[in-house]
Amino acid sequence: MTEYTLIRSERKTAAICIKDGGVQVRAPLKMPLRDIDSFVKAKEKWIEGRLKKSREQAEERAAFALNYGSAVLYRGKEYPITAKNGDRIGFDGLKFYMPPGLPPAGIKAACVSIYRMLAQKYLTAVTMDMANRMGVTPTAIKVSGAAKRWGSCSARKNINFSWRLVMADDEVIAYVAVHELAHLREMNHSAKFWNIVAGVTPGCGECKERLKELQKRLAKEDWSL
Repeated sequence: MTEYTLIRSERKTAAICIKDGGVQVRAPLKMPLRDIDSFVKAKEKWIEGRLKKSREQAEERAAFALNYGSAVLYRGKEYPITAKNGDRIGFDGLKFYMPPGLPPAGIKAACVSIYRMLAQKYLTAVTMDMANRMGVTPTAIKVSGAAKRWGSCSARKNINFSWRLVMADDEVIAYVAVHELAHLREMNHSAKFWNIVAGVTPGCGECKERLKELQKRLAKEDWSL
């Protein structure tokens, strides 16, 4: 029998979540333990597959390292990391450059700093362009280190993006910007909301799939500092 951590709450159905290499079962407050065990037993093959995938991702994340010559994504394309004499870091349209002699951790930190600079500039420009097309005005556009959300819109009309979004291609970036801006009109995911999004970015379904592919790649890369 698969070992699991049980979390009860006021939910209507049971669900299984693979988290940190372990199994969590979220179940209704009054669901009998024998029914929970039966539910888990029926899902054992699925659980085994997800645990294997989780372990493989953890191993790849642990092995993730950047060196001079490594390629990193920016706006859907791969660019090399190169050493450049001096103490400056940046992106010149052809490569990510930084001082020579940095260890892998230093190279990753430099790349994250470059990504943040690029994200603030490019994501702001795209979002303001889309906002003008949509006739909406965000209060502020900010970039964060969020690892699990591409973007968000607050009740104060602040648009927030993960710097990781600039790894996506331009069409996908525009879609995410439109998605968040649409919340300035509809703070939900109703049919009306999706009509707004589709009206500006007709290929939103395909963009969602490309975002999923990028998320799969990032699940194997440890960008934490």
